[in-house]
Amino acid sequence: MNYIEIIAVVFGVLSVWYAHKENIWVFPLGIINVLIYVYICISARLYANAGINVVYFITNVYGWYMWSRTNENEETLQISRNSTQRNILWLLAAFVLYGLIVWILRMSHHSDVDYLNSILPWIDGLNTSFFLCATFLMAMKKIENWLFWIAGNVISIPVYFSQGLYFTSLQYAIFLVIAIMGWREWRARYTKREQVNKQST
Repeated sequence: MNYIEIIAVVFGVLSVWYAHKENIWVFPLGIINVLIYVYICISARLYANAGINVVYFITNVYGWYMWSRTNENEETLQISRNSTQRNILWLLAAFVLYGLIVWILRMSHHSDVDYLNSILPWIDGLNTSFFLCATFLMAMKKIENWLFWIAGNVISIPVYFSQGLYFTSLQYAIFLVIAIMGWREWRARYTKREQVNKQST
């Protein structure tokens, strides 16, 4: 498992690095990373995280499409930010997803569906809900995606460490640092573009 985990970590770190640089290579590298982690998470009985990696695959394909398409002015998707109301809705969505995921995982303990018996359902579900919101916001180039990644990374570091996935725990520590860098860099790029737009009008 260790060498597979190391390979996944390499692709994961490269993917997040390209994300903070607003480079489209985030998506093909991310696709490789998440497919490997589907296998790793199932082996570690972190089933909600295995499920989110399937969603990551879909959102990576969607994000690849969104970042590569151009409008009628031949312009690609630009970094933008949510309104306060939209941020509240996304936060509410995260907690609704959390409740749903935990309910599914907890109910499995009272059934014969052994493959859903997550060993850490409350924590497994929390970082999953944050990451689900983050990956959709990333595909839409919303600055706030980094806040959800930061929250999920903080939770994930001890979760994976507790399951003996030390390289993966280290990966999420690196993700946390890059996510903070991404939050700062995307805000700076957005502010600079807004200033240029104001000067040109």
